Amino acid sequence: MTNVLAINSSPMMDKGNTAMILAPFLEGMREVGAEVELYYTKKLKINPCQGEFNCWLKTPGKCWQKDDMNMMLTKLCEADIWVFATPVYVDAVSGPMKNLMDRIIPLAQPFIEVRDGHCRHPLHEGAKRGKVVLVSNCGFWEMDNFDPLLVHMKAACKNMGREFAGALLRPHGGGLRAMKEMGAPVDDIFEAAKDAGRQLVRDGEMSAETLATVSRELLPREMYLQFANESFQQALDALKVKK
Repeated sequence: MTNVLAINSSPMMDKGNTAMILAPFLEGMREVGAEVELYYTKKLKINPCQGEFNCWLKTPGKCWQKDDMNMMLTKLCEADIWVFATPVYVDAVSGPMKNLMDRIIPLAQPFIEVRDGHCRHPLHEGAKRGKVVLVSNCGFWEMDNFDPLLVHMKAACKNMGREFAGALLRPHGGGLRAMKEMGAPVDDIFEAAKDAGRQLVRDGEMSAETLATVSRELLPREMYLQFANESFQQALDALKVKK
């Protein structure tokens, strides 16, 4: 059985735009037999890494900080697939997700080796090799807003000794919920996200066509800008009325 650990770092948790893609993706994985656990960083206490290297020198493989990362490290070691779900925050993962990623270093050893032509840290024996999937939502319209995040995630996977298995990316994601509520034809996006989950567990990979459907254009850029700006203006006007 495929063991999947999913972590959603959106502060909106299951009510956020990131969850709209993550939920059907995980559902598809479960449909083909995967065991899936989902955690929200908002409900976890994970402190920033203090950089003192105790987890490498004094207590190898264990961090001295007594927080929820100790439990998460055990689950990360056991999982075949990690799913990191995050909104794009200042061209990168959200702060809580970065804290979690920084705290993964106890799974590595302090020594340095050359792996695939590059300096890396070898993993501890208990650290399982597997796959990593990124699920992300961005409020901006263009797909290239995900580029910095993708570079970071791929680099992190190489350092963690894991395969980057692909990304479910939803640009101009702020319009998806509104369009769904208005009855616009967007069900193909959710079905594609679900199918991507099935494919990854069943076939070991997700098709480019399926991922492209998840990311497909919802509406022209100028129309999206008008929709977004009008929505924010209405929110501002409503606050003025309350005052």
